[in-house]
Amino acid sequence: MPIFQLTDELIFPHPKYAEDGILAIGGDLSPERLVLAYKNGIFPWFNDGEPIIWHSPNPRFILFPKKFKRSKSLKSLIKKDIYKCYVNKNFKEVILNCKEIERKQDAGTWITDEMFEAFYKLHKQGIAHSIEVYNNNKELVGGLYGLKLGKIFFGESMFSKEANTSKIALAYLIDNTPLELIDAQVYTKHLESLGAEYISLNNFLKILQENI
Repeated sequence: MPIFQLTDELIFPHPKYAEDGILAIGGDLSPERLVLAYKNGIFPWFNDGEPIIWHSPNPRFILFPKKFKRSKSLKSLIKKDIYKCYVNKNFKEVILNCKEIERKQDAGTWITDEMFEAFYKLHKQGIAHSIEVYNNNKELVGGLYGLKLGKIFFGESMFSKEANTSKIALAYLIDNTPLELIDAQVYTKHLESLGAEYISLNNFLKILQENI
């Protein structure tokens, strides 16, 4: 199956045509195209210097909020009230921290300057959101960001500067947002330990249609 080449026209091929998770290349990262992509189970993921690559893996790695696994240690940490969580207090800093931590771990540079600007535009439109975790010294020590469309949260990235602070951000998101599903996009062992699982692309797309 060929990889589709996008043009200026605001359209995507059906996700079922993705080959090894890759559906198309090209296009742009305009807010309109990004929203259209996520509504249809498609997301951009590419390294600096590459063309924009659009993905729609099958199966899809997701987290049902009701299946979120809270360890005893996480529950205890939250009860201690050491950390305070906020929503959209400093969206830019969350992305910058996620970007820097990815570089330190040699996980690629997929949060490019272009991606940063694109998601900041979505944030200003009320579509992209961040959860921030601050310690008692009022330092930003953990968080996550992503898109919220209807009752679906499309998670983009998370970071921790102190142990378990990204988990605290995820717990806060789940406890304070009416969600049916969190899209984790691709597998990580960390998210699997928190209850994330694979579902078929067809099932994923059905859930999107019902909740966006």
